[in-house]
Amino acid sequence: MTKERIVVALGGNAILSSDASAEAQQAAVKKTCESLVEFVKNGQELIITHGNGPQVGNLLLQQAAADSKKNPALPLDTCGAMTEGSIGYWFQNAMKEVMLKNGINKQVVTLITQTIVDKNDPAFGDPSKPIGPFYKEEEVAQLKADHPDWSIIEDAGRGYRRVVPSPKPVEINEYPAIKAIAEAGVIPIVAGGGGIPVVKDGDQLIGKEAVIDKDFGASKIAQLVNADKLIILTSVGGVFYNFGKPNQEEIFDVTADEVQEHIDRNEFAKGSMMPKVKAAVSFVQATGKPAVIGALEDVKEIIAGDKGTVIHK
Repeated sequence: MTKERIVVALGGNAILSSDASAEAQQAAVKKTCESLVEFVKNGQELIITHGNGPQVGNLLLQQAAADSKKNPALPLDTCGAMTEGSIGYWFQNAMKEVMLKNGINKQVVTLITQTIVDKNDPAFGDPSKPIGPFYKEEEVAQLKADHPDWSIIEDAGRGYRRVVPSPKPVEINEYPAIKAIAEAGVIPIVAGGGGIPVVKDGDQLIGKEAVIDKDFGASKIAQLVNADKLIILTSVGGVFYNFGKPNQEEIFDVTADEVQEHIDRNEFAKGSMMPKVKAAVSFVQATGKPAVIGALEDVKEIIAGDKGTVIHK
Protein backbone atom coordinates (compact mmCIF):
# COMPACT_ATOMS: atom_id res chain seq x y z
CA MET A 1 0.00 0.00 0.00
CA THR A 2 1.38 3.40 -1.00
CA LYS A 3 1.85 5.80 1.88
CA GLU A 4 0.25 9.24 1.77
CA ARG A 5 3.00 11.77 1.02
CA ILE A 6 2.64 15.10 2.81
CA VAL A 7 4.69 18.26 2.76
CA VAL A 8 4.53 20.17 6.05
CA ALA A 9 5.45 23.87 6.11
CA LEU A 10 6.34 25.21 9.55
CA GLY A 11 6.05 28.85 10.58
CA GLY A 12 8.47 30.80 12.72
CA ASN A 13 6.62 29.87 15.92
CA ALA A 14 7.90 26.33 15.43
CA ILE A 15 11.47 27.49 16.05
CA LEU A 16 11.74 30.89 17.72
CA SER A 17 9.72 32.66 20.40
CA SER A 18 11.15 35.62 22.31
CA ASP A 19 14.47 33.96 23.16
CA ALA A 20 16.87 33.83 20.20
CA SER A 21 19.47 31.67 21.95
CA ALA A 22 20.39 28.37 20.35
CA GLU A 23 19.22 26.51 23.46
CA ALA A 24 15.76 28.09 23.39
CA GLN A 25 15.36 27.48 19.66
CA GLN A 26 16.44 23.85 20.03
CA ALA A 27 13.86 23.40 22.80
CA ALA A 28 11.17 24.89 20.55
CA VAL A 29 12.20 22.62 17.69
CA LYS A 30 11.99 19.55 19.93
CA LYS A 31 8.48 20.52 21.01
CA THR A 32 7.56 20.95 17.34
CA CYS A 33 8.93 17.50 16.51
CA GLU A 34 6.75 16.01 19.25
CA SER A 35 3.82 17.22 17.14
CA LEU A 36 5.32 16.19 13.78
CA VAL A 37 5.92 12.62 14.93
CA GLU A 38 2.15 12.16 14.85
CA PHE A 39 2.29 12.14 11.04
CA VAL A 40 4.92 9.39 11.10
CA LYS A 41 2.93 7.38 13.67
CA ASN A 42 -0.05 7.74 11.35
CA GLY A 43 1.92 6.05 8.57
CA GLN A 44 2.37 9.14 6.39
CA GLU A 45 5.47 9.90 4.34
CA LEU A 46 6.72 13.20 5.72
CA ILE A 47 8.67 16.01 4.03
CA ILE A 48 9.45 18.96 6.34
CA THR A 49 9.99 22.58 5.30
CA HIS A 50 10.41 25.54 7.60
CA GLY A 51 10.87 29.30 7.77
CA ASN A 52 14.04 31.18 8.69
CA GLY A 53 12.98 34.85 8.71
CA PRO A 54 13.98 35.69 12.29
CA GLN A 55 17.16 33.61 12.15
CA VAL A 56 18.50 34.95 8.85
CA GLY A 57 17.72 38.53 9.93
CA ASN A 58 19.56 38.05 13.21
CA LEU A 59 22.50 36.44 11.40
CA LEU A 60 22.70 39.41 9.03
CA LEU A 61 22.87 41.75 12.03
CA GLN A 62 25.72 39.69 13.48
CA GLN A 63 27.50 39.75 10.12
CA ALA A 64 27.12 43.52 9.87
CA ALA A 65 28.36 44.06 13.43
CA ALA A 66 31.57 42.11 12.75
CA ASP A 67 32.16 43.40 9.21
CA SER A 68 35.76 44.31 8.41
CA LYS A 69 38.26 44.09 5.56
CA LYS A 70 39.74 40.92 7.03
CA ASN A 71 36.37 39.41 7.89
CA PRO A 72 33.79 40.82 5.46
CA ALA A 73 30.09 40.25 6.05
CA LEU A 74 28.60 37.40 4.05
CA PRO A 75 25.75 38.07 1.60
CA LEU A 76 22.09 37.25 2.23
CA ASP A 77 21.99 34.09 0.07
CA THR A 78 24.92 32.61 2.00
CA CYS A 79 23.33 33.54 5.32
CA GLY A 80 20.21 31.76 4.10
CA ALA A 81 22.26 28.64 3.41
CA MET A 82 23.82 28.88 6.87
CA THR A 83 20.40 28.97 8.54
CA GLU A 84 19.17 26.10 6.37
CA GLY A 85 22.04 24.08 7.79
CA SER A 86 21.76 25.16 11.42
CA ILE A 87 17.97 24.84 11.70
CA GLY A 88 18.05 21.57 9.75
CA TYR A 89 20.67 20.25 12.18
CA TRP A 90 18.36 21.06 15.10
CA PHE A 91 15.38 19.46 13.40
CA GLN A 92 17.04 16.26 12.27
CA ASN A 93 18.47 15.58 15.74
CA ALA A 94 15.22 16.43 17.52
CA MET A 95 13.08 14.45 15.08
CA LYS A 96 15.32 11.39 15.41
CA GLU A 97 15.21 11.59 19.22
CA VAL A 98 11.44 11.97 19.37
CA MET A 99 10.86 9.11 16.91
CA LEU A 100 13.11 6.75 18.87
CA LYS A 101 11.12 7.58 22.02
CA ASN A 102 8.04 6.49 20.06
CA GLY A 103 9.62 3.25 18.89
CA ILE A 104 10.26 4.51 15.34
CA ASN A 105 13.70 4.04 13.80
CA LYS A 106 13.82 6.18 10.66
CA GLN A 107 16.59 8.30 9.24
CA VAL A 108 16.26 12.09 8.93
CA VAL A 109 18.41 14.23 6.64
CA THR A 110 18.74 17.93 5.89
CA LEU A 111 19.13 18.91 2.25
CA ILE A 112 20.48 22.36 1.41
CA THR A 113 17.97 23.44 -1.21
CA GLN A 114 18.30 25.99 -4.01
CA THR A 115 15.14 27.63 -5.33
CA ILE A 116 15.40 28.87 -8.90
CA VAL A 117 13.74 32.24 -9.53
CA ASP A 118 13.30 34.53 -12.52
CA LYS A 119 16.01 37.19 -12.63
CA ASN A 120 13.37 39.59 -14.00
CA ASP A 121 10.86 38.92 -11.22
CA PRO A 122 9.33 42.32 -10.31
CA ALA A 123 9.75 41.42 -6.63
CA PHE A 124 13.41 42.45 -6.90
CA GLY A 125 12.19 46.03 -7.23
CA ASP A 126 9.54 45.76 -4.50
CA PRO A 127 10.92 44.34 -1.21
CA SER A 128 8.13 42.66 0.78
CA LYS A 129 9.47 39.72 2.83
CA PRO A 130 10.01 40.50 6.54
CA ILE A 131 13.22 39.21 8.10
CA GLY A 132 14.88 39.64 11.46
CA PRO A 133 13.51 41.03 14.71
CA PHE A 134 10.52 43.29 15.31
CA TYR A 135 11.17 46.96 16.07
CA LYS A 136 9.07 49.59 17.80
CA GLU A 137 7.81 52.58 15.84
CA GLU A 138 10.11 54.96 17.73
CA GLU A 139 13.14 52.91 16.61
CA VAL A 140 12.42 53.18 12.88
CA ALA A 141 13.97 56.62 12.25
CA GLN A 142 17.28 55.57 13.81
CA LEU A 143 17.27 52.28 11.91
CA LYS A 144 16.83 54.12 8.63
CA ALA A 145 19.67 56.43 9.55
CA ASP A 146 21.94 53.53 10.47
CA HIS A 147 20.92 51.40 7.48
CA PRO A 148 19.91 53.70 4.58
CA ASP A 149 19.76 50.72 2.19
CA TRP A 150 17.10 48.95 4.27
CA SER A 151 13.39 48.88 3.47
CA ILE A 152 11.28 48.82 6.66
CA ILE A 153 7.52 48.23 6.91
CA GLU A 154 4.86 47.68 9.57
CA ASP A 155 4.27 43.92 9.80
CA ALA A 156 0.65 42.84 10.36
CA GLY A 157 0.18 44.90 13.53
CA ARG A 158 3.10 43.21 15.29
CA GLY A 159 5.73 45.91 14.90
CA TYR A 160 8.20 47.05 12.24
CA ARG A 161 10.63 44.81 10.35
CA ARG A 162 13.17 44.96 7.60
CA VAL A 163 11.87 43.63 4.27
CA VAL A 164 13.82 42.18 1.34
CA PRO A 165 12.82 41.03 -2.16
CA SER A 166 10.78 37.82 -2.25
CA PRO A 167 10.66 36.43 -5.81
CA LYS A 168 8.36 33.52 -6.65
CA PRO A 169 9.83 30.01 -6.97
CA VAL A 170 10.06 28.81 -10.55
CA GLU A 171 11.69 25.45 -9.84
CA ILE A 172 13.32 23.60 -6.94
CA ASN A 173 16.77 22.55 -8.12
CA GLU A 174 17.04 19.52 -5.83
CA TYR A 175 13.46 18.24 -6.11
CA PRO A 176 14.45 14.90 -7.73
CA ALA A 177 16.71 14.24 -4.74
CA ILE A 178 13.96 15.25 -2.29
CA LYS A 179 11.58 12.80 -3.97
CA ALA A 180 14.18 10.00 -3.97
CA ILE A 181 14.97 10.53 -0.29
CA ALA A 182 11.29 10.38 0.67
CA GLU A 183 10.74 7.26 -1.47
CA ALA A 184 13.67 5.61 0.33
CA GLY A 185 11.81 5.97 3.64
CA VAL A 186 13.98 8.81 4.91
CA ILE A 187 12.46 12.04 6.24
CA PRO A 188 13.96 15.03 4.39
CA ILE A 189 14.14 18.51 5.89
CA VAL A 190 14.28 20.80 2.87
CA ALA A 191 13.96 24.35 1.57
CA GLY A 192 14.63 26.06 4.88
CA GLY A 193 13.41 29.63 4.56
CA GLY A 194 11.95 28.75 1.16
CA GLY A 195 15.34 27.65 -0.13
CA ILE A 196 18.29 29.73 -1.32
CA PRO A 197 17.14 32.03 -4.15
CA VAL A 198 19.26 31.48 -7.26
CA VAL A 199 19.02 32.39 -10.93
CA LYS A 200 20.26 30.29 -13.83
CA ASP A 201 23.11 31.62 -15.94
CA GLY A 202 24.10 28.91 -18.37
CA ASP A 203 25.30 26.01 -16.23
CA GLN A 204 25.67 28.22 -13.17
CA LEU A 205 23.27 28.90 -10.31
CA ILE A 206 23.92 32.37 -8.90
CA GLY A 207 22.64 33.39 -5.46
CA LYS A 208 20.49 36.49 -5.13
CA GLU A 209 19.98 38.94 -2.25
CA ALA A 210 16.43 37.84 -1.46
CA VAL A 211 14.34 35.48 0.66
CA ILE A 212 11.80 33.05 -0.77
CA ASP A 213 8.50 32.88 1.09
CA LYS A 214 8.62 29.49 2.79
CA ASP A 215 4.96 28.73 2.06
CA PHE A 216 5.43 29.32 -1.68
CA GLY A 217 8.56 27.18 -1.53
CA ALA A 218 6.65 24.39 0.22
CA SER A 219 3.82 24.61 -2.32
CA LYS A 220 6.24 24.30 -5.24
CA ILE A 221 8.01 21.33 -3.64
CA ALA A 222 4.68 19.63 -2.89
CA GLN A 223 3.72 20.00 -6.56
CA LEU A 224 7.06 18.70 -7.87
CA VAL A 225 7.29 15.64 -5.60
CA ASN A 226 3.65 14.64 -6.25
CA ALA A 227 2.58 15.15 -2.63
CA ASP A 228 -0.90 14.02 -1.69
CA LYS A 229 -1.39 16.95 0.66
CA LEU A 230 0.21 20.26 1.66
CA ILE A 231 -0.12 21.14 5.35
CA ILE A 232 0.81 24.63 6.51
CA LEU A 233 1.21 24.80 10.29
CA THR A 234 1.11 28.17 11.96
CA SER A 235 0.13 29.87 15.24
CA VAL A 236 -3.60 30.14 14.50
CA GLY A 237 -6.21 27.42 14.18
CA GLY A 238 -7.01 28.03 10.53
CA VAL A 239 -8.22 30.59 8.02
CA PHE A 240 -10.54 33.38 9.13
CA TYR A 241 -12.52 35.84 7.09
CA ASN A 242 -12.53 39.36 8.59
CA PHE A 243 -9.83 38.32 11.06
CA GLY A 244 -9.79 40.41 14.25
CA LYS A 245 -13.08 42.15 13.41
CA PRO A 246 -16.48 41.75 15.12
CA ASN A 247 -17.73 39.70 12.16
CA GLN A 248 -14.72 37.35 12.21
CA GLU A 249 -15.58 33.95 10.73
CA GLU A 250 -13.47 30.78 10.96
CA ILE A 251 -13.47 28.65 7.81
CA PHE A 252 -13.20 24.86 8.07
CA ASP A 253 -13.91 23.52 4.58
CA VAL A 254 -13.69 25.68 1.48
CA THR A 255 -12.91 25.56 -2.23
CA ALA A 256 -9.78 27.11 -3.70
CA ASP A 257 -11.97 29.27 -5.95
CA GLU A 258 -13.76 30.79 -2.95
CA VAL A 259 -10.50 31.54 -1.14
CA GLN A 260 -9.14 33.10 -4.35
CA GLU A 261 -12.06 35.52 -4.37
CA HIS A 262 -11.07 36.73 -0.89
CA ILE A 263 -7.42 36.92 -1.96
CA ASP A 264 -8.43 39.07 -4.93
CA ARG A 265 -10.24 41.42 -2.52
CA ASN A 266 -7.04 41.67 -0.47
CA GLU A 267 -8.80 40.48 2.69
CA PHE A 268 -5.87 38.64 4.31
CA ALA A 269 -2.96 40.19 6.24
CA LYS A 270 -0.08 40.71 3.81
CA GLY A 271 2.72 39.65 6.15
CA SER A 272 1.05 36.64 7.75
CA MET A 273 -2.00 34.80 6.33
CA MET A 274 -1.90 36.09 2.73
CA PRO A 275 1.14 34.05 1.60
CA LYS A 276 -0.26 30.95 3.31
CA VAL A 277 -3.61 31.04 1.53
CA LYS A 278 -1.95 31.92 -1.79
CA ALA A 279 0.45 28.99 -1.45
CA ALA A 280 -2.36 26.62 -0.47
CA VAL A 281 -4.57 27.71 -3.37
CA SER A 282 -1.64 27.38 -5.80
CA PHE A 283 -1.08 23.77 -4.71
CA VAL A 284 -4.77 22.86 -4.94
CA GLN A 285 -5.23 24.47 -8.35
CA ALA A 286 -2.08 22.84 -9.75
CA THR A 287 -2.72 19.33 -8.41
CA GLY A 288 -6.40 18.99 -7.53
CA LYS A 289 -5.26 17.72 -4.12
CA PRO A 290 -6.10 19.32 -0.75
CA ALA A 291 -4.16 21.76 1.38
CA VAL A 292 -4.67 22.34 5.10
CA ILE A 293 -3.85 25.41 7.17
CA GLY A 294 -3.94 24.94 10.93
CA ALA A 295 -2.18 25.29 14.27
CA LEU A 296 0.97 23.38 15.10
CA GLU A 297 -0.54 22.37 18.46
CA ASP A 298 -3.55 20.80 16.70
CA VAL A 299 -1.67 18.21 14.62
CA LYS A 300 -3.54 15.23 16.09
CA GLU A 301 -6.89 16.90 15.38
CA ILE A 302 -5.74 17.95 11.88
CA ILE A 303 -4.85 14.33 11.11
CA ALA A 304 -8.28 13.26 12.37
CA GLY A 305 -9.94 15.96 10.25
CA ASP A 306 -11.37 17.76 13.29
CA LYS A 307 -9.40 21.02 13.10
CA GLY A 308 -7.75 23.30 10.57
CA THR A 309 -9.01 24.77 7.32
CA VAL A 310 -9.17 22.29 4.43
CA ILE A 311 -8.90 23.95 1.02
CA HIS A 312 -9.90 21.70 -1.87
CA LYS A 313 -10.75 21.79 -5.56
